[in-house]
Amino acid sequence: MTQPLYRIIYESLESAIKSGDFSVGSQLPTEKELSETYQVSRITSKRALTELEQDGFISRIRGKGSFVRDPIQKGKKTNQILFILPFINDLYLGNFTEGITPVMQKNGSDILMTTLDYLKQKKPDEIIQEFDGIIYYVQNPESYLDFLAELSFKDFPVILLDKKMYDLPFPAVISENASGGFAATQLLIQQGHTKIGYLFSQHHHPQSVRQRYLGYIQAIKDSKLDFLTPIDEKKAVNDSLIEYITEYKITGLVCENDLTAITAMNLLKEAGFSIPDDFSIIGFDNLQASSLVVPALTTVAQNFKLLGETAGQSLIDWIENQQIPEDSKIPITLIKRHSTKEINK
Repeated sequence: MTQPLYRIIYESLESAIKSGDFSVGSQLPTEKELSETYQVSRITSKRALTELEQDGFISRIRGKGSFVRDPIQKGKKTNQILFILPFINDLYLGNFTEGITPVMQKNGSDILMTTLDYLKQKKPDEIIQEFDGIIYYVQNPESYLDFLAELSFKDFPVILLDKKMYDLPFPAVISENASGGFAATQLLIQQGHTKIGYLFSQHHHPQSVRQRYLGYIQAIKDSKLDFLTPIDEKKAVNDSLIEYITEYKITGLVCENDLTAITAMNLLKEAGFSIPDDFSIIGFDNLQASSLVVPALTTVAQNFKLLGETAGQSLIDWIENQQIPEDSKIPITLIKRHSTKEINK
């Protein structure tokens, strides 16, 4: 009986993988290249690659290609999850563990919560041997890119928190940052403010901050207001706050995050201004401090518990089902407190 053409391609590639001609992480020929080499249709070469993927020899990354998997990962389970944060107990970060921990306990998995420095002590293969997956809070998308790329080539489950890494195929769990920036700005517009500035914490703007800023722009443009803060405005930081609001007669501020907003409130009060009588200020994150300052800060709340729960469940599903989850966006909530008020016209 004549062997199907796709099996000829399958067995040829299988043999090359087992012999080491294609090493772990290396890229296989594309469907087009295989169809030309074996003089078959693209459908035939695609079927060969699909079956190699189903049998665990390769992982296929949309838009990237097919890569040889690490055989040590097949069937391995340690019941250990690695949760990586930039810094432990960072005031900028919410309490994700409130959502992650119950999911892991229900699944019988232990969590090692640690910082980025942990990756300096390990090689990717060691991580694969010791853990079933990673939840990775992205501070800088370029940090440890080579390390994470090697994990992706070996089809190791990694769920990203807060930001996407567009160069890698890992799914991300993020807040609806643009919606949050829009809601904050829209509140100030509804309160009668027409000179609304955006306040950054630094001149480098992470992906999540850019998304919040885009929501701010959308609200300004939808309301046809003349003034907005350009993203490259050097004075739109706390170091130049008094000069900036004075120069442009700003009455409302949407801030990158709560700590930036709280710092701005303190600077304005030290300069003799009253919040919210002279200025209305909105933060982002709903950190515990936002409700304790005077006046209590109006802010956009991220649902850190749901972010953590979704990240944890997505990772477990990936590990159990061997299927990469989709990205998840978690809704935000605008919390009105006492740092904003209708403007006196």
